[in-house]
Amino acid sequence: MPRTAAPSPEQVPPDSKSTLDMFTKNIGFTPNMMAAFAQSPIAFNSWATLLGSLSKALDVKTRDSIGLAVSEVNGCNYCLTVHSFTAEHMAKLSADDIILARKGHANDPKRDAAVQFARKVIETRGHVSDADLKAARDAGYTEANIIEIVALVAMYSLTNFFNNVFDHEKDFPAVAPAGSI
Repeated sequence: MPRTAAPSPEQVPPDSKSTLDMFTKNIGFTPNMMAAFAQSPIAFNSWATLLGSLSKALDVKTRDSIGLAVSEVNGCNYCLTVHSFTAEHMAKLSADDIILARKGHANDPKRDAAVQFARKVIETRGHVSDADLKAARDAGYTEANIIEIVALVAMYSLTNFFNNVFDHEKDFPAVAPAGSI
């Protein structure tokens, strides 16, 4: 049961309205999470800026795979529904690839290294080993790419924590709950 009400369009703070309207136009509807997040213009607009910047990092399949892996570790069922939907429809990942990403892996060796590294970052709270860094570098990731992976983990964790705290009503197709795959 949701622990905060998503405001109606008339109730959205003016400083969040243009950002929320942009998402609504691009997605075709207003997701419950975004409407609720828009209650804080500072947090919402900061997240939207980070999301926009990180949409240029790596490639869409790797970004969505990292989002799935991080959301699985953080037990965020709302984000798993969103990332499963976008991974299938935007990144064109198969159902098997989505399950594999949730488990912290990928069929593509380079993407697998990124997803494994991201999972290590979230599981260890950033205390990765030298071997973890070496594996990412050996897969062809630059220092800039590794920083981007860490930033993606942080961004996805922010929405995971937000959604876990407020338990929004799901507005994307249901998936198996976190930890059940």
